[in-house]
Amino acid sequence: MNHTINVIIPAYNEEGSIGHVIKDIPSIVSEIIVVNNNSNDRTVEVAKKAGATVLNETNRGYGYACLKGMEYIFKKNEKPTIIVFLDGDYSDYPEQLTEIVQPIIENNVDFVVGARVKELRENNSMTFPQKFGNWLATSLMKLFFGSTFTDLGPFRAIKYNKLLSLNMEDKTYGWTVEMQLKVLKRKYSYVEIPVKYRNRIGISKVSGTIKGAIFAGVKILSWIFKYSFRK
Repeated sequence: MNHTINVIIPAYNEEGSIGHVIKDIPSIVSEIIVVNNNSNDRTVEVAKKAGATVLNETNRGYGYACLKGMEYIFKKNEKPTIIVFLDGDYSDYPEQLTEIVQPIIENNVDFVVGARVKELRENNSMTFPQKFGNWLATSLMKLFFGSTFTDLGPFRAIKYNKLLSLNMEDKTYGWTVEMQLKVLKRKYSYVEIPVKYRNRIGISKVSGTIKGAIFAGVKILSWIFKYSFRK
């Protein structure tokens, strides 16, 4: 089976990094979709110059941006077979996309998460709230669902038809955990691939602020408990 890959990159004020991200994405990707999430810098200009399709989503929120990218793809005549989600801050290594999609292409796996393992992370590239939140969320998913997830990493790939079937709805901080919980509930196949992780360019809009870290934690926990007690 021939696979077509589209990448969705939510971006809010990432003019210093988005060009690097786009440049490092392997050529096996057929379209790179940057969703400008109400930026007030040159993110749009830089992304277009680098060759990406740029969409605008004025509602602030990671989930809003991802849903905008999905809406655009849904309206295309030719649909991709694989969707990759990737952050615009250059903390991930886009060239590892080939490793992320490999289990889908070669082993027919439904969903792949890039796991930011400790031995491959730069010092201080993940804040304490990020590390604690990952540990708590994945521990609860293991407890309630027998999950083997170790990370809520944003660098991830999923079969397009499986993504549609998840009926994703979270508009803000709960997007990643919602996807993983729904994958577990539907018993889709999944694996984690260890990925490198570096200090991002610029300041995080979530883990870099107390408000962002608190809201993200609340959202993650609410999704987990919602699904734990849902029949």
